[in-house]
Amino acid sequence: MSVQTQGFHQPSIHYILHLENKKKKRTPATVRSSLMFAFAPDDPRTSSSCGYPLQRGDATLPLHAGSRYALPVRIDNLAGGVVIIGTTDTSRVEAPVTFKAYLICAFAAFGGIFFGYDTGWMGGVLGMKYFIRQYTGLPYPDPNDEAATKAFHVSARDQSLTTSILSCGTFFGAIIAGDVADFIGRRPTIISGCIIFSVGCILETASTGLGAMVPGRLIAGLGVGFISAIVILYMSEIAPKKVRGALVAGYQFCITIGILLANCVVYATQNRDDTGSYRIPIAVQFIWAVILALGLFILPESPRFFVKRGKLEKAAKALASVRGQAIDSEYIKDELAEIIANHEYEQQVIPQTNYLGILMQMMQQLTGINFIFYFGVVFFQSLGTIKNPFLISLITTLVNVLSTPASFWIIEGFGRRKILLLGGTGMVISQFIVGIIGVTAGKEQNHNQAAVSAMIAFICINIRMFAMTWGPAAWVIVGEIFPLPIRSRGVGLSTSSNWFWNCIIGVITPYLVGTSPGDANLGAKVFFLWGSLCCISVVFTYFFVPEMKGLSLEQIDRMLEETDARSSARWAPHSTFAQEMGITEKGLSISEPGVGMVGQRRREHVEHVP
Repeated sequence: MSVQTQGFHQPSIHYILHLENKKKKRTPATVRSSLMFAFAPDDPRTSSSCGYPLQRGDATLPLHAGSRYALPVRIDNLAGGVVIIGTTDTSRVEAPVTFKAYLICAFAAFGGIFFGYDTGWMGGVLGMKYFIRQYTGLPYPDPNDEAATKAFHVSARDQSLTTSILSCGTFFGAIIAGDVADFIGRRPTIISGCIIFSVGCILETASTGLGAMVPGRLIAGLGVGFISAIVILYMSEIAPKKVRGALVAGYQFCITIGILLANCVVYATQNRDDTGSYRIPIAVQFIWAVILALGLFILPESPRFFVKRGKLEKAAKALASVRGQAIDSEYIKDELAEIIANHEYEQQVIPQTNYLGILMQMMQQLTGINFIFYFGVVFFQSLGTIKNPFLISLITTLVNVLSTPASFWIIEGFGRRKILLLGGTGMVISQFIVGIIGVTAGKEQNHNQAAVSAMIAFICINIRMFAMTWGPAAWVIVGEIFPLPIRSRGVGLSTSSNWFWNCIIGVITPYLVGTSPGDANLGAKVFFLWGSLCCISVVFTYFFVPEMKGLSLEQIDRMLEETDARSSARWAPHSTFAQEMGITEKGLSISEPGVGMVGQRRREHVEHVP
């Protein structure tokens, strides 16, 4: 069969050459492999006297006018086909930032509302008089009966159970979520989490005792685990590198908003003498589930998920949608080439398990911040020096919310590593000051209101330091640190680490600050514990946490191979994966049937017959 080149002089049209098995009939079913090539009207290689070289592996196949081939061939016009070449310019491995990228990430960050709201409402509900009477069976105490007033509270055992069982559910939900997200996609996994969460929320709202509250919290926790793990993964994979830290920090901001909203609702219903006092704060959670689930139906899937599944054409479309560019944009081709080449490279080197993300979340929880948000009301009541614990808890939450937006700038301006070191140091100082005041001038018998105010002030400073540094930066690092082949599982395990230690804190804290017989009754001394643990977090950061500011996810993989944490800030990208994997020389078609990744093309011998 003759193949005439002069018939292909059409601008920007791609063709695909199928090599067929000679022993079988010439039908599409016998196609064994494919090659992509293009002809341009002004290219001298498309003239009738010049062959067009096709590169495939190490072979070069020249097409000449009037040439004949020993194998039968068939030429198809592949409308809309795209060939990606990649780039050697390390500054061009990602498309420019667009307003659409901000909107997508901002909406995805809405998942933090779940985390924050569920963290916020439980502590307030545990201090409600109606809830205490309903769940303990104790009558309202006489205000003049000091012994009855002190005994009127949910037991440390029940506080521990109702608080920690949610974290237990989220622990297992986050572990499962990583593999589910690799199988069905990031968006469907988050939507599934919303559905599971809603089922648990129904049980929580309908409860009148621990029999329904505990399983409801456990099921809701499974849903929150799905959402909290995969929202971070989704945001990290679609956010532009220049603002990825700021956008992922938006997730932490949504957590703080969730905590604030929960405290506002609890504050408004605390004095109701009916089940609405606790059912209203619980039922409000349905709103967040519906908004997030419906919104995700219209958002694009992560392009990196499609690359991992070998669906390159869908990856190109998703990336074009996320970046707000045309699918044939050079920016889209370059970025997609880099993602594909990096994935192929990581597959060849067999990525090693990275424990940094798991330890990072453990260290975040050991700062003790959730002690304040889970048990703030109960703790302030136990001090005996604060008249309105609900109001103080609301103030601390407001400080958390107002402080977090500063992280949007400092996380990209100063970098992840530096703010973790500075923030951790500030938290250590603040927590030790609270503990020192609490065991000296701030004792209940001293009736020193100035000392109590100073304790509250330094608790707020501690929260502010966390909100600007460890709160958002820990989540940013978890989304950045893992290579694509293990990223979803790594983020899932890291998030489960957060919830595991969250669960541990939820279990032990009621006994640490409880005032019943057998409880530790540490009071303000508990801040010596959190301050000491926070010292460990600072040391961990210094030796193990690298700087990842301004790098693409693929460049971070290379940086981790070539440097250590203490010298990481000086590392700069020097090559692209597309260059190293040969895409910049040979190109890669994202529309080739049966072709998934670089290096997976089958090699057949083609004999040229003049």
